[in-house]
Amino acid sequence: MCRMRLNRFLASAGLGSRRGVEELIQSARVKINGLVVVDLATQVGPEDVVKVGSRVVRAETTLSAMLFKPKGYLCTASDERDRRTIFDLLPDNWPRVYHVGRLDMESEGLLIVTNDGALSLALTHPSHQIDKEYEVGLDRPFDPAHRDKMLRGIRIEGGLAKAEQVQILAPKVLRIVLQQGIKRQIRLMCYSLGYEVTQLRRVRVGSLRLTPLKPGQWRMLSPREVSSLKNAPPKPPKTAPASATTPRRTSPNPYTARKSN
Repeated sequence: MCRMRLNRFLASAGLGSRRGVEELIQSARVKINGLVVVDLATQVGPEDVVKVGSRVVRAETTLSAMLFKPKGYLCTASDERDRRTIFDLLPDNWPRVYHVGRLDMESEGLLIVTNDGALSLALTHPSHQIDKEYEVGLDRPFDPAHRDKMLRGIRIEGGLAKAEQVQILAPKVLRIVLQQGIKRQIRLMCYSLGYEVTQLRRVRVGSLRLTPLKPGQWRMLSPREVSSLKNAPPKPPKTAPASATTPRRTSPNPYTARKSN
């Protein structure tokens, strides 16, 4: 373990979020080598003994992997209805990991799981604008005139949703690239234009591609892949569109009416 800030060390040991462990530190519950520490900037090294109360704390091994999430699995650590979750697909002996972003229950494809906070931040912070590529099946042929509407932006629940790229692969199949992360974004955008999504698969996140994994399979990310994702240069902010498409549907929306995934 290299030297790191105390709050990061405690978070990596599974004691909670950065903010949560900062409260532990400021409440004088943390000792380093027998001395109470309340300074959040304190550095911890491999030679230090860290205790929270009477418990010796050790940082967990950093782990980052990509998973081919199948349909029918939830992106959650537990479910009150005892439905299957993505963590049922991962080894029991792993340290605690978190999913970066999510795919709803009906969707499938590439999902990153990690306990590396820096990687999670790089993938989710708006300044990095990481591409996420999807293959989308529709219930009827796509009208090419709707492509520009998706690129300009469509008002949905959650804000102004827009695609970075829209490519027609077949009459009922699209390739869509997003940089946003609005909940159920593609389904809501398509629904507002009069389409039902019949299949949705995420095939790429940044430089990572889903192939050759099969549903339910996972693999570790290499240090080079992690570094590439962390060090992706921030992209300049884009000018907001002058106008946005207003959803044409007036009937109840099945994607927003649901209480859960």
